[in-house]
Amino acid sequence: MAKKVAVIGAGASGLPAIKCCVDEGLQPVCFERTDHIGGLWYYTEEPTDGQSCVMKSTVINTSKEMMCYSDYPIPKEYPNFMHNKHVLQYFNLYAEKFDLKKYIRFKTEVVNVKKSEDFKTSGKWSVTTRDVTTGRTEDHVFDAVMLCTGHHADKNVPDFPGLQDFQGKVIHTHDYRKPQGYEDKQVVIIGIGNSGVDSAVELSRVASQVFLSTRRGAWIFNRVGDKGQPGDMLFSNRATSNRTVKTANQRVWMQDLSLRVLGLGVPHLV
Repeated sequence: MAKKVAVIGAGASGLPAIKCCVDEGLQPVCFERTDHIGGLWYYTEEPTDGQSCVMKSTVINTSKEMMCYSDYPIPKEYPNFMHNKHVLQYFNLYAEKFDLKKYIRFKTEVVNVKKSEDFKTSGKWSVTTRDVTTGRTEDHVFDAVMLCTGHHADKNVPDFPGLQDFQGKVIHTHDYRKPQGYEDKQVVIIGIGNSGVDSAVELSRVASQVFLSTRRGAWIFNRVGDKGQPGDMLFSNRATSNRTVKTANQRVWMQDLSLRVLGLGVPHLV
């Protein structure tokens, strides 16, 4: 009898997890609390607590040749760096190609995962789910659990002294969607991660001034490399070590831009 596997989340990791289970002769059941696949790549106008989402303008920073699933290339007519609409389309094509949606229980939230009482002998897991529409809960037993929920669902909001007294608008990039409403504003963005840099670049086109605050410098580089080739394809392949790639990238970036002039000098290697 095939072992049963619970897959939590039907996004970029959940979909290939389902397929791998099927390929190995396992019996997957995927629980997805929304009514769609795609995870954060499914754009919604309104933010939802506990549900990650890209900005309206988000373009992925990995080329399609490097990011595609090994068993299903991205269509050749798609751009090298895809807008979030193309990423979502690709996920749907992948799900349709391998008939994955039949394994997904949509609008079903996992509320508890724990070892079964006989775990020491059986290795089984107890999973409790809740129907988002009716609120009805259900208990299940699985041989394994795969967590494919990602790590962008919940906001990490710092508590700075005086933040509660600030009279302007305070928003986390989790809830940011598009630049409308920030025209001619002065904006401070705290953090130099992907969402911080993306929103800084976008808002700089409409705001009167944008400040990017960071505790330390960071290596910033273009997606497009030499002669218009995707940067990740120029340096990354199975023959190169991680350190070789990082050292080569660093030399190229230093030729293009003096980060120290911008106050972003980095004292360490990538």
